[in-house]
Amino acid sequence: MASHSRRPGPATRARGGSRRRRLPLRLLLPLLVLVALAAMLMLRGYTHNEILADHRVQAPAPTDKVPEKILGGGPVIDARGGRTESLSVPDRRMVLTFDDGPDPVWTPRVLDVLKKHDAHAVFFVTGTMASRHPDLVQRMVDEGHELGLHTFNHPDLSLQSKKRIDWELSQNQLAITGAAGVRTSLFRPPYSSFSAAMDNKSWPVTEYIGSLGYITVVNNTDSEDWKRPGVDEIIRRATPKNGEGAIVLMHDSGGDRSQTVAALDRILPDLKKDGYEFDNLTEALDAPSAMSPVTGPELWKGKAWVFLVQASEKITSGLAVGLAIIGTLVIARFVLMLLLSGVHARRVRRRGFGWGPPITEPVTVLVPAYNEAKCIENTVRSLMDSDHPVEVLVIDDGSSDGTARIVEAMGLPNVRVIRQLNAGKPAALNRGLANARYDIVVMMDGDTVFEPSTVRELVQPFGDPKVGAVAGNAKVGNKDSLIGAWQHIEYVMGFNLDRRMYDILGCMPTIPGAVGAFRRSALVPLGGMSDDTLAEDTDVTMALHRAGWRVVYAENARAWTEAPETVQQLWSQRYRWSYGTMQAIWKHRRSVIEKGPSGRFGRVGLPFVSLFMIVAPLLAPLIDVFLLYGIVFGPTQKTIMAWLGVLAIQAVCAAFAFRLDRERMTHLISLPLQQILYRQLMYVVLLQSWITALTGGRLRWQKLRRTGVVEAPGGSVPSRREQSSDDRRPVA
Repeated sequence: MASHSRRPGPATRARGGSRRRRLPLRLLLPLLVLVALAAMLMLRGYTHNEILADHRVQAPAPTDKVPEKILGGGPVIDARGGRTESLSVPDRRMVLTFDDGPDPVWTPRVLDVLKKHDAHAVFFVTGTMASRHPDLVQRMVDEGHELGLHTFNHPDLSLQSKKRIDWELSQNQLAITGAAGVRTSLFRPPYSSFSAAMDNKSWPVTEYIGSLGYITVVNNTDSEDWKRPGVDEIIRRATPKNGEGAIVLMHDSGGDRSQTVAALDRILPDLKKDGYEFDNLTEALDAPSAMSPVTGPELWKGKAWVFLVQASEKITSGLAVGLAIIGTLVIARFVLMLLLSGVHARRVRRRGFGWGPPITEPVTVLVPAYNEAKCIENTVRSLMDSDHPVEVLVIDDGSSDGTARIVEAMGLPNVRVIRQLNAGKPAALNRGLANARYDIVVMMDGDTVFEPSTVRELVQPFGDPKVGAVAGNAKVGNKDSLIGAWQHIEYVMGFNLDRRMYDILGCMPTIPGAVGAFRRSALVPLGGMSDDTLAEDTDVTMALHRAGWRVVYAENARAWTEAPETVQQLWSQRYRWSYGTMQAIWKHRRSVIEKGPSGRFGRVGLPFVSLFMIVAPLLAPLIDVFLLYGIVFGPTQKTIMAWLGVLAIQAVCAAFAFRLDRERMTHLISLPLQQILYRQLMYVVLLQSWITALTGGRLRWQKLRRTGVVEAPGGSVPSRREQSSDDRRPVA
């Protein structure tokens, strides 16, 4: 904790004098996570016919180029090796064929009926469904049924290039291999009908597919079950006449197939009584099996494909469910914040409200400072303007920029400077506690300025003897930049919604370092400020709750702080906050199972903080990933409307928070952009914190560059010393 951060060494130079810049690990790992998530989502979209799907259907074409023996022949077309042969199923033989599956609901029911009546069939499966439901493909093979290809994405092949046809067949075959360890030589084109319907567009495709070694199977009896005409009508259309053999087209996927299942359960025993046999195609034709086992690399390639598809299905489905749950909780939290923040505001603003007897005795203000030369004069002068009596202790934590000398040169009454070797912010605050004259101690950062009424407003809640600490209202002073405006929105919402809600619930998680007050008599038994975590303010607040003290929010105790002005500075600050919060949660984890005040905080406060400050923000990028996917591949209009709905809820909450804090609404113009860009930055920071925590890393403090331009409203910025600032370590 007390060690200085090392300055970066000289960059490694490549040949020619140019610098080689490596992508930082904190960017690389989150980027890899997002790329993996996007890849899984794309794979899922591909296997759900949301990507690369082509639903066009070729209009009827002339038939003059189709051989007559094909047009007048049977439903089995063999164009292998330049042949143009067609075959028919013998009399009293029926080949039931099912297209478009396997479906997780209807295929098992179809298989159950076939097994019940000891019948075999041919299932022309699509690659998308076979990849998603490999167990059903394996069951088909295990129960003696035959498999056929029905392409991967179910496009009309007469509209596709040879390259796309090759892809559809190979991917379909890959899915079957991965699911059942076999390959098949049977193929049925999507949108096919009788052989008499072959035309000048579909025949060249059949010839090409024959050249690849496949037998094309159409049908000569169409049940038209996809129309759902009723069980009796399906039976009538599927029943051959005069004992003729038939290849019957049915479906086990693509919608409600209850009529198909019911018709199948009746037609099988009825036709068996008439002497029909229900066989596979090759059994009916007395030909060798169309399926052969696959071994070696091709088998493992298929298994790898199915594994990836299954992983993408489970992970993206799980994430979608998790996102729905988190989204519901977040919306519920928004509603709770609106209700409870309104309750809090009405309670503290009602006429005659008071915490107890007015607090008029002097208080001690602790200002830990490390290299705050650009800010410290503004900070101290703002305290001298306070309308409440104060003692100011500036604890110089080994500054190298003359911070202590600046304060001493001001020669102000009731302002003392305490010097110490660099030991960190907690040590500086504890040094101040040991030297404070008064029991009520106010703590602030060295880059913060108070309004004249801030100290008075901050200490009034101590009129209630149960109050051990008070959180003030920290506000962004440099909010004119885009990053500043985003943080301004965040601060206003955090203090006027979150902290009001936590106050009502009695589980305030953090007293902000920029503006907070404590009873010294409450801190001393706890050992003062701990350096166990990088979020000493969160740590001590949780400890106070566990000790039975109330922690409340004083809305009018406003402090103006200098927020980070660059992405790098913001990153450093939020990285420390996130990691420190995780440390504090872990440190106080036993409160969940304890009794009394500690247990009440552990079972209310810790879950709130863990869920909404650690877990929920980590899933925030899912919103944008699913949004982008929905816009490009899904129902674009519904996706945009859903996102706008969420944004509207956030805008309502933000507007309410701004109204409570009497802030101008103009900064809310940047809210949509904040939700797109700022949230991603916070996600990467949080993910980096998770990685640091899980790998056991130790995060050091990072000093933020200060400009010293922040002032309280209505004040003026005095001339300041433009001295250099060491970037080694902050205490603020």
